[in-house]
Amino acid sequence: AGPAEPLTHPGRPRSRSPPRCWARSNPYQTNLLRDGVQRYLQLPSDQTVLILHAKVAQKSYGNEKRFFCPPPCVYLSGPGWKLKQEQIKAGDLGEAGFRVCGYMGLDSMGSSLMETQKLSFEEQPDAKGFSCAKALYISDVDKRKHFRLVLKLFFSNGQEIGTFHSKLIKVISKPSQKKQSLKNTDLCISSGSKVSLFNRLRSQTVSTRYLSVEGGAFIASARQWAAFTLHLADEHCTRSEFPLREGYIRYGSVVQLICTATGITLPPLIIRKVTKQYAMLDVDEPISQLHKCAFQFQGSDHMYLCLSTEKVIQFQASPCPKEANRELLNDGSCWTIIGTEMVEYTFSESLACICKPVSPVPLISALQLTGGGDVAMLEVQGEYFHAHLKVWFGDVEAETMYRSPKSLMCVVPDVSAFGSDWRWLRYPITVPLLLIRDDGLIYSSSFSFTYTPEQSFIPGQQVLSEAPQDSDKLLDSIHQEFTRTNFHLFMQS
Repeated sequence: AGPAEPLTHPGRPRSRSPPRCWARSNPYQTNLLRDGVQRYLQLPSDQTVLILHAKVAQKSYGNEKRFFCPPPCVYLSGPGWKLKQEQIKAGDLGEAGFRVCGYMGLDSMGSSLMETQKLSFEEQPDAKGFSCAKALYISDVDKRKHFRLVLKLFFSNGQEIGTFHSKLIKVISKPSQKKQSLKNTDLCISSGSKVSLFNRLRSQTVSTRYLSVEGGAFIASARQWAAFTLHLADEHCTRSEFPLREGYIRYGSVVQLICTATGITLPPLIIRKVTKQYAMLDVDEPISQLHKCAFQFQGSDHMYLCLSTEKVIQFQASPCPKEANRELLNDGSCWTIIGTEMVEYTFSESLACICKPVSPVPLISALQLTGGGDVAMLEVQGEYFHAHLKVWFGDVEAETMYRSPKSLMCVVPDVSAFGSDWRWLRYPITVPLLLIRDDGLIYSSSFSFTYTPEQSFIPGQQVLSEAPQDSDKLLDSIHQEFTRTNFHLFMQS
């Protein structure tokens, strides 16, 4: 969420008694939590669970098993994992007691772990834990058109970490062969969305390679896949400066592929439709999920993005003498494109030794500011909210009301709550937005709030550039400036 319309927010203390339906911790608990939140803000010890998965899944029929491709992946990151493992290790549980393990399955499945796939996490060079579920599929017995993946994480001593859900996945029977209509936006791929690219030689599952990034270079990996932001680019711009465009991706468009994890990008590419190993040069229809496509380097002599074992190279296509609208490709130049989703859960147990699961972990998707004057109200919108959550602005707790699993309301604290010297500030104050469970579990977010002083100087009056020698004059000038200052509040992520 970018900056919202500023709300005029008078910079003076507010006195009000909260309505009965609003909740706030008792003063003793608030003071204890505030000390812990201050330590957390100075040295965050978050634990993050990241789930990467495809937007669509192809249904299996009969006894066949069409495993999800690319396979759903889970990454564990953040310093909090090490701290938690050291805490468990200190309990004399041995080396095996603090390993993270998990199970992943479809949300319709029962509690039996036999119906899910076990995940074993391995530590990567960047210290992240990684695992993927390579053998998940949805059968034709399941009649749903959408489903979610469910991830359950445990420590190997049996302590449950929590349950985490993917985003919705659309079920399709097979890739659409007909020309896509922009009315069917579920299957179309828009500029700015995330995609995965994979190559499968002679339709053999064991030969599947995914476009990925490793050590700052593009590779074709049999183990891990990367999500790429796919942008429509201007045809007349260079690689170093390309203005991004909105709209749905069509064949023949110039696109830019940017790795979401590293920011590394390929040169501008022209995306082509592939039919029977031919690149079609005159097709401009919208691209659909699980279509076969090729990527021609813009301005090159028939050069295409290609894989050779685990390397990514350029391949020169052969023009067809009899059909000028076609170019012959090799197997390694034919990619399958699919949209991807990412969901990230972040929490910190630094304030308390928590034995309960951390789930449900709330996800904030939007903020809605209402009211004004002495009372500014904020609606926090998202998923997985519950009545045991309080909204905090930095280390200041806000009066909070639970409305639904998708909505919390809170009263925006006055800026004076952030310190007695707030009156003298002439620069913005930015505080992070946190959700804190009753037992002290912290859920951080990507949202923050900024209190901004708006200067409204009297015409002809000079801004004080140097502090007056006389302290009374200094206080008087600050007071005059303060009376001309309104505080504005806006949201940013």
